[in-house]
Amino acid sequence: MPKAKGNGVELEFDVFGSNKDEPILLIMGLGAQMLLWNEEFCEKLSARGHQVIRFDNRDTGLSTWFDELGTPNLAEIIAAGPGGAHSSPPYTLDDMADDAMVVLDALNIDQAHICGASMGGMIAQTVAIRHPKRVKSLTSIMSTTGNAELPPPTPEAIAMLATPVPSEREGAIERAVAAERVLGSPAYPVEPEKSREQAGILHDRAFHPEGTARQMAAIAAHGNRSAALKTLTVPTLVIHGRHDPLVPLEGGLDTHQAVADAELLLIDGMGHNMPEPLWDQIIDRIAQLTARASKDSALPSDETA
Repeated sequence: MPKAKGNGVELEFDVFGSNKDEPILLIMGLGAQMLLWNEEFCEKLSARGHQVIRFDNRDTGLSTWFDELGTPNLAEIIAAGPGGAHSSPPYTLDDMADDAMVVLDALNIDQAHICGASMGGMIAQTVAIRHPKRVKSLTSIMSTTGNAELPPPTPEAIAMLATPVPSEREGAIERAVAAERVLGSPAYPVEPEKSREQAGILHDRAFHPEGTARQMAAIAAHGNRSAALKTLTVPTLVIHGRHDPLVPLEGGLDTHQAVADAELLLIDGMGHNMPEPLWDQIIDRIAQLTARASKDSALPSDETA
């Protein structure tokens, strides 16, 4: 697979569909490799008229790792909460948002639809704040604004997030299965064997839990994006599960409230993942947003005023 180079990183990425179609950049979450944007999901989205681009964030997968910057104490970061620790993290969500632009630059894309899940939603929001001219639409999935006054994750989700990942392969895989059980969608449970299979593929491709702690430090230090989100004029869609234990529903509602005229899709029985039975519903709403955004951007300026 190709790598995009810039901003002090090399970023692994791949592409589905034609460069003649509307580009959409998918940004995955905390410690999550781009493969969690499932290939079939990407193909379905591509079939709706998109060139779909997914990539490994810095410190994840086959992109640049930053082990030389040290490993923050993940338990301390989680205990302190948003804004409570690591005012000087190894890198920031701003850096990660600029990384996303490196991927677009590698493909000679001036403007794209931006879609992020969980931490990826935070990065996508930050892309829209920092690079508004490069964003045709924004989709923020199971994410939040960074508002420290919002409800925290459930105790079970916090405990899972703070539990160290075992270094041996089988232990790491079983920990991933346990995380799916705690964080996943109660109405759409994933078979443990399917979770094990996926966890094994991810482990063998790139096992790097140290990067998760640095990414968590970047999240904790970024602060509240609500005021900046209020300045956005880009067409926006917020998608959130009503049963998300890691980023509670209030995080999605706060994002929706912050962005003027944002659309909102709340899904019953959805937790902190995107199970296959929900793909069509999620893709339909993303495609509706991107079609509207593309149509609006094609109108003469006097019609968009």
